[in-house]
Amino acid sequence: MRYLRYILVFALMVLGLAKVGAQNDRNFIRQGNRAYHKQKWAAAETQYRKAISKNQKNAQAVYNLGCALMMQQKDSMAMIQFENASKLETNKMRRARSYHNMGVVMQQHQQYAQAIGCYENALRCNPQDNATRYNLALCKKLLKNQKQNKQNDKNKNNKNKNKDKNKDKQNKDQNKDKNKNDKNKNNQNKNNQQNQNNQDKMSKDNAEQLLNAAIQQEKDTKRKMQKAMSQPRRKQYEKNW
Repeated sequence: MRYLRYILVFALMVLGLAKVGAQNDRNFIRQGNRAYHKQKWAAAETQYRKAISKNQKNAQAVYNLGCALMMQQKDSMAMIQFENASKLETNKMRRARSYHNMGVVMQQHQQYAQAIGCYENALRCNPQDNATRYNLALCKKLLKNQKQNKQNDKNKNNKNKNKDKNKDKQNKDQNKDKNKNDKNKNNQNKNNQQNQNNQDKMSKDNAEQLLNAAIQQEKDTKRKMQKAMSQPRRKQYEKNW
């Protein structure tokens, strides 16, 4: 009888500890919520992590941790928590919140296609969520504008590329014409220089010929004079009438 009483007391203690353990994760969540409402995001994160350490399948703790991380701009970590919460949550209304917040993160990073997918999943869980519906329509419009802007940038780049290509071709043709003109000019200068040299040579040759002719003429004249002076003069007689 005594042993039975001890066993009963031990069983009650175990049940009591289990009950305290089950309450701890909810207590941590409540503490985290109080810190969250005071905008103490880091403190809230700590409390939510404590709650998860007590119960890893507590979808509310996981979702709240994602919110605290998102408020600290730890978006990649927040996305992991929201995705985990969407898998753990059995209530469609609360699951929709996880998908909605995932869409908000994607939208903030201008990843509109991914955001659209998240918002669509949220509306499947809660078709009456007007905020999600608005964000979905906005992301579709932003995605269309994004694609149009990319196309415009692509066309602009192609236009600039063609313009640069034409400019390079024009510069190449201009350089080719310039080189051709320079070559012709060099040839012309070379011809002019050659003609000038020929003219100078001809002028020099003419001068030498004229000088030689003058010298030869002077020699001939001198020779004729010497010959005339060497011959005896004939006596001239007057005729008698």
